[in-house]
Amino acid sequence: MHENRETSETPAVQPGSRPAGEGKSHAARMYVPEESHSGIVPMNHSNKDGTLPAESGEGRPLIKENASQPNTYPTQSGKGVSQGLAGVRKAARENKAMKFTALLHHLTVDLLRGSFYSLKRKAAPGVDGVTWQEYEDGLEDRLTDLHGRVHRGAYRARPSRRVYIEKEDGRQRPLAVPAIEDKLVQQAVATILNQIYEEDFLGFSYGFRPGRSQHQALDALSYALLKKKVNYVLDADIRGFFDNLDKSWMIKFVEHRVADPRILRLIQKWLKAGVMEAGKWSDTQTGSPQGSVISPLLANIYLHYVFDLWVDVWRKKWAQGDVVVVRYADDIILGFQHQAEANRFLENFRERLGKFGLELHPDKTRRIEFGRFAEQNRKRRGEGKPETFDFLGFTHISGKNGLGRFMVRRTTIRKRMRTKLREVKQQLRERMHDPVPQTGQWLKSVVQGYFNYYAVPGNLASLGVFRDRVLALWWRTIRRRSQKRRIPWTRILVLAQRWLPQPRKLHPFPDARFAATHPR
Repeated sequence: MHENRETSETPAVQPGSRPAGEGKSHAARMYVPEESHSGIVPMNHSNKDGTLPAESGEGRPLIKENASQPNTYPTQSGKGVSQGLAGVRKAARENKAMKFTALLHHLTVDLLRGSFYSLKRKAAPGVDGVTWQEYEDGLEDRLTDLHGRVHRGAYRARPSRRVYIEKEDGRQRPLAVPAIEDKLVQQAVATILNQIYEEDFLGFSYGFRPGRSQHQALDALSYALLKKKVNYVLDADIRGFFDNLDKSWMIKFVEHRVADPRILRLIQKWLKAGVMEAGKWSDTQTGSPQGSVISPLLANIYLHYVFDLWVDVWRKKWAQGDVVVVRYADDIILGFQHQAEANRFLENFRERLGKFGLELHPDKTRRIEFGRFAEQNRKRRGEGKPETFDFLGFTHISGKNGLGRFMVRRTTIRKRMRTKLREVKQQLRERMHDPVPQTGQWLKSVVQGYFNYYAVPGNLASLGVFRDRVLALWWRTIRRRSQKRRIPWTRILVLAQRWLPQPRKLHPFPDARFAATHPR
């Protein structure tokens, strides 16, 4: 999202090249700063090298909250952490070469308790069948016992229970549901490791990070497309990322910063625990179970070394025009000023992923013409309107505002709306004989939750369509259960006025919110 800069600290390695005899360890270090490979450094030894936090990787000033760190730092759940963990983050910020040799002592009963209450209370149980409510009974004794087992090495990770959810294209996506004790320990370890990696992760990485959201990623992308010289967009899709990431590489990447063997063994236990499906255990040779608590952090660490550091060097050293990057987990959007650079990057990116056992999806990865000049350029060539791309639930459209100036229009992805309406239809059938006020209250929460995410500027028409279709589904459900008389449409309109929220804009324009959170 920011202009390219030459830096003397960046290793000058030609993209796609690798020295003769290069082994696996060299590929992992490509485009990783030299200081990441020093020897073990004790935690109480700090070396203030003046390195800025992760936000500076995007070349933008720190927001006020980051300029002076408070005494406690937020966890994934948004709550504060202990002073000890605050010290871990301070050390990670001041010394980017530090390898932390002693971390497990931060996993306390208090941290386990906080991790327990940050879990979803209605989440499905794992293979042990224990629910959140059942585990809360006698919680303190359970946490003390779990804490002891973790610290003396007696803790054993259970296999995850395999479940499937239907994707928008009708295919089944496998998810892993860990046992509740595994969730607890994973949440606690993630809280500890976040203090380190939040100082390492770059500014264009948004997925599953404390204090960052999907709308912040959407704002950053819209702002970049509006303010930077972007004429081409690369919508990159990594095929089966969570299922295909290499476990050995995963451990190597974690070892760049973590040298506590007990933490490393815990991660290895989770990666090797396998899954249970229909009563049968199966090993997962590759991948991290999608659905586990620790999986998003491990995925971010993996892509930090495989993609983030590499692309940051690529755009600074080898790009002549503007290059913008926004990544949310494994969803990646890049913008380029020049078509030749977009094509060259795509070739280099395929080579880069291949070194780590990953590949781009050939059908879902697209380079399209998109930006302020796309419409007139395509019109001059006798082509149609600029193509669109999807990102985080929205279809992004190259359009114009009321003054005829370029803007990025965003509408709800049609598949997402259809999927949600199918869910509402199924739920209404199950609730057919519930009292009308009870169903109305439920529909109010459903529609409001949908609006809370999708009510961005320019998308109100799509929200109106969603509300009308929900209302039509409710009408049909009420008519089916009433055998005495037909329910008139006017009666449904009264119910809609009572229960269903009206579409209205709930988010500011992206450039306004992005400028407010990233002052120049």
